[in-house]
Amino acid sequence: MIKEVKKPWGQEKHFVVNDKATVKILIVKPNQVLSLQKHKKRSELWYFLTEGYAQLGSKQIKVKKGGVVNIRKGQVHRLFSKGKEIRVLEIIKGRYEANDIIRLEDKYGRK
Repeated sequence: MIKEVKKPWGQEKHFVVNDKATVKILIVKPNQVLSLQKHKKRSELWYFLTEGYAQLGSKQIKVKKGGVVNIRKGQVHRLFSKGKEIRVLEIIKGRYEANDIIRLEDKYGRK
């Protein structure tokens, strides 16, 4: 959950507090797609810095700027772009390891 804290100068959005996490910004080029994947050891939270698209299981959704998508351990997911670059703040909770990616589909031929 995102905790919003109002301040005299505006607000803070707390994504992770006092917890081990990995934080990244994902930049997806126009008309590109990440692998369809899942993870055993981690969950993810995506905060959309631009409008973009996500696939959760077999469902594809359009996400507005400022939208949040929570991905549970073991949930099939991916990001994709339709014509415009998208930017997403990704917060990974749990053990971040490259070999934790179970790719189900990948247009770039990765396993």
